[in-house]
Amino acid sequence: MSVQEKPTSGPDESRYLPDDIVYPSTIPFILVHLACFLAIWTGVTWEAVALGVFLYWARLFGIGAGYHRYFSHRAFKTSRVFQFLLACLAQSTTQKSVLWWGAKHRHHHRYSDTEHDVHSPKQVGFWKAHMGWIFMPKHADTDLSQIADMAKYPELRFLHKYEQLPSVVLAVACFLIAGWPGLIVGFFWSTVAVYHATFCINSLAHVHGKRRYITGDDSRNNWFLAIMTMGEGWHNNHHAYQSAARQGFRWYEWDPTYYILKALSWVGIVWDMHEPPKAVVRNEQRLGTKVIEKAAAQLAASFDTDKIAARLREAMAETSASAGHARVELEEKLAAARKMAEEKLAGLHMPSLPHLPSVEELRGRAAKMFARSPSTDDIVARAREMLFESVFQQLEPQRVSVKAQNRPQR
Repeated sequence: MSVQEKPTSGPDESRYLPDDIVYPSTIPFILVHLACFLAIWTGVTWEAVALGVFLYWARLFGIGAGYHRYFSHRAFKTSRVFQFLLACLAQSTTQKSVLWWGAKHRHHHRYSDTEHDVHSPKQVGFWKAHMGWIFMPKHADTDLSQIADMAKYPELRFLHKYEQLPSVVLAVACFLIAGWPGLIVGFFWSTVAVYHATFCINSLAHVHGKRRYITGDDSRNNWFLAIMTMGEGWHNNHHAYQSAARQGFRWYEWDPTYYILKALSWVGIVWDMHEPPKAVVRNEQRLGTKVIEKAAAQLAASFDTDKIAARLREAMAETSASAGHARVELEEKLAAARKMAEEKLAGLHMPSLPHLPSVEELRGRAAKMFARSPSTDDIVARAREMLFESVFQQLEPQRVSVKAQNRPQR
């Protein structure tokens, strides 16, 4: 097994690997960008520009239909011949092998916008999410267990081993077609443009845009990115139903990658294209437990539990001895039924007790943060539990202090 094929560490172990981006693979990446300036000497011809424009859109299709919708999500079926051709087209963008790309992308969906996400702007900032993560040593290897369904094909393992072969062949073809301008303008200019159009989905589509669906992460729909990436910018749609061959769920959402795939299905090149269920498109589906948990955590985190806990401490310090005894009783019951803590607090009749967020306040905050969903009440209920859990965990030292003060003297 080669170094690249070595399975990577699990999400918890990967934190021990370096986070720096000073890594040998940055050198060819920088050289590709610098090569664009050679157009000063080679000149720019209309033939080379036309070649570059064609390769930009053709290779974006290779990324959207190949790397993403097929190799990462199996959104449709095709023959092994077209599968190989699609892999070659995708890898002509020099974005590593389809096995590496697919494995990293599946990992991204599993841990989207958490500390284990490989390219979350929320966790690592814009530049690392945009491209810096690619050059971190801990992301160099390919965890084939993440993409075992594709790693079983020997031709894809061949492309994985010689990942730059398709791009080298394309570069030579550009030179033969249009000379040096064809190589520099046709190949290198379009390669750099494809790089950053693709990277913007990682860095911008989790920051700017609208969220139609609750997905438990920061994915957004961005119409401008959708235009520039042939439909990949409908990112919130995609996170709502990942296995769909189309990402523009509405008729007006521009998705050329899907249109081309649909045309290919008419002639039998692809088939079994997955469509998003109507309930998903209409936002009528109930959310899964994991999504509810993530969304509830986001909602609970929008409240300042540190401030709530601090004000509770102050209120408890000012209460009478009888209220203190009531507090001890509350804390003892809290260990068995923490989610009932807010009702028990309300029953203490402590005039100085600060206001705690009610269900209606949580529901109002959820309406501002998230799209409508049949699972909103579930999210609110779970967020309420998380919120009070967090508050009372911070009150543990206070609970111990109150118990000590009220312990009978011997």
